[in-house]
Order: sequence, then structure tokens, then C-alpha cells
Amino acid sequence: PPPEMIYRHVAVIDGEMVHFEILDTAGQEDSLQIEEKIKWGDGFAVVYSVTDRCSFDEVMRLCFLINHLHSSPKRSGGAEQPPVVIVGNKKDLQFDRMVSTEDGENLSKALKLPFYEIS
Repeated sequence: PPPEMIYRHVAVIDGEMVHFEILDTAGQEDSLQIEEKIKWGDGFAVVYSVTDRCSFDEVMRLCFLINHLHSSPKRSGGAEQPPVVIVGNKKDLQFDRMVSTEDGENLSKALKLPFYEIS
């Protein structure tokens, strides 16, 4: 699998400078590694490819894992859930599409999370 990448970004939001560290875990299969990364994060974009049904099938598991790890009493605050958004990527590849927009919308409604398709 490709090595993880950390992207750093600074943005001004509501007049405040915010420093982002974005960790890309694409291709990591080791669930213990993924759990450690989830504990590290303050917010999550769970991204799948609309051309890859298997990546879509992982979305629900990852969202439940995020929810579970961030609701454990060991975390400070405990009750506050981090922001999570579901993102379907590669929407420009219509001929290779294996996951419909409706599938993404239905999953996001079931999980009560925002959903976007991008390319």
C-alpha cells in the first residue's frame, strides 16, 4: 500500500487562522493502524470511489468505527462527536461508475451525515 501522506494547510475561518493537518490513509488495510489514526483525528472525510464498490462498502464500517472510538469515555469530553462527511470521488468517470449517487445519498441519510460527490 502507498505510504500515508500528511498535507498541511492554513485557512482563515471567521477571522481566525486555522492550521489543518490532513492525514491521507488511502490503501491502508491494517485495522489497528486505522484505529490509531482515527483517535488522532478531530474531523473526518470518509472518501470512496464511485468506480469501486468495495471502497463504498467500507464507508459504513469506518463511520461506525469513528463513532465508537470517539464516544469512548477515555476521550476528553466523551460525548462530543467529531464532524464526519461522506465523499464520493471520481464522479467524472461516469462510464466506470459502480456506485450510484442514490446509493451514496441513502447511506448518508441512514448515517445522518452530510454527503458530497466530487471529481
